[in-house]
Amino acid sequence: MTLVSGWGRFPVVDTDLVRPRSFPAVGEAFAGASGVARGNGRAYGDAGIGLARTVDMTAFDRVRSFDPDTGRIRLEAGMLLSDIIDTFGPRGFLPFVVPGTRFVTVGGAIAADVHGKNHHCEGGFGRYVDGILLRTGQGETIELSRDENADVFRATVGGMGLTGVILEATMRLRRVETGWIRERVIPAANLRDAVTALDGGDSSTYSVAWIDCVATGENLGRSLIYLGEHARADELPADAAPFSRGRDPRLSVPVDLPSLTLNRYSVRAFNELYYRMGARRAGGSHLVSIFPYFFPLDGVGAWNRIYGRRGFLQHQCVIPQTGAREVLGEILERIARRGDASFLAVLKKLGEGDGLMSFPLPGYTLALDFPMTPSILPFLDELDRLVVAAGGRLYLAKDARQSRATFEAGYPALQRFNGIRRSLDPDGKIRSRLSQRLLDEVRP
Repeated sequence: MTLVSGWGRFPVVDTDLVRPRSFPAVGEAFAGASGVARGNGRAYGDAGIGLARTVDMTAFDRVRSFDPDTGRIRLEAGMLLSDIIDTFGPRGFLPFVVPGTRFVTVGGAIAADVHGKNHHCEGGFGRYVDGILLRTGQGETIELSRDENADVFRATVGGMGLTGVILEATMRLRRVETGWIRERVIPAANLRDAVTALDGGDSSTYSVAWIDCVATGENLGRSLIYLGEHARADELPADAAPFSRGRDPRLSVPVDLPSLTLNRYSVRAFNELYYRMGARRAGGSHLVSIFPYFFPLDGVGAWNRIYGRRGFLQHQCVIPQTGAREVLGEILERIARRGDASFLAVLKKLGEGDGLMSFPLPGYTLALDFPMTPSILPFLDELDRLVVAAGGRLYLAKDARQSRATFEAGYPALQRFNGIRRSLDPDGKIRSRLSQRLLDEVRP
């Protein structure tokens, strides 16, 4: 048995961790034990940990085919987005959608239907997936698409790996001229101005807001909004390379930092400095490499150690657009009074989700990290009640502790999803710690 956790390092549990190197070996890994496939371990909570066995899919990282005329690619599900970017970026192709880290597998990105800074206008990762090769809990390998096994396809996109093991995927890449983003920074004095700026950025391909979650009073929710577009080749300086490979982190956190490192005073000081530096860049546009624009935290290795050995929890919710400003304001007020939220607070605008269990819905998503402490759990339960009352929900890829009641209230397609899951896996072979906590039948 091996102690395994998600990126948040909570919970840490024992599991039989195996790493097959052939598709037949994947099937053998599920013989006699219930489990789930795991990508690169970047889900924050317990979604990538099997109930009894966890099947590491990172050995499956080959490209099967690529069509440069269409940008259509078929690849194994263990391939990292970073490898796609490094390999095909210089050829003029990038993924349509990327999350906040490039170190996730294609299978994981499909299972979570990850969203990026462009969901408001271009949707999530699953929208650009045309086909999936899935191994079910019964041992059957089936092809999925919007036309073939369409109900299973929609359940697999955003299904957190619970319909089976994603072996391969066919997806479309975006044609681009450069690996640069033309960025515009808009300071917002408070939450009202931040939401107005995000709404005003609907025509931008990319938009995201960093929020100062310890600001109070008239500055509650003060933000920096980052709008972006892919830069054309003729917009680059003469000495700028059109594409570059992603670098390994220049900095790394070598040890778990003391729990007192992140406190009301250190976070307030950091946020003040960050806001002032960002505000200086307002006005006009600036060229930024895709790596700091899309993946700012990837520049720091093992950054999850900042929160200490107890780890951290992320609370990421989405609130429907109607009434969102009031609900988000209440959430931020409670967080500011508490005083221990981190410097990682992000607000984005979302559109419709594509999978049965996809997280996005039209509205605003707020993501905040909290150091793991005994008092944080009841506090997050308070925030959950605000989210549920507003008709929102929590992101399963970031969750480690929400209740069944919160989950069931937020995902109206749950009954349909469970029916598809049972038809594919009547013996319950595909089970994760997350599914045991939120979906599986409660057994004595």
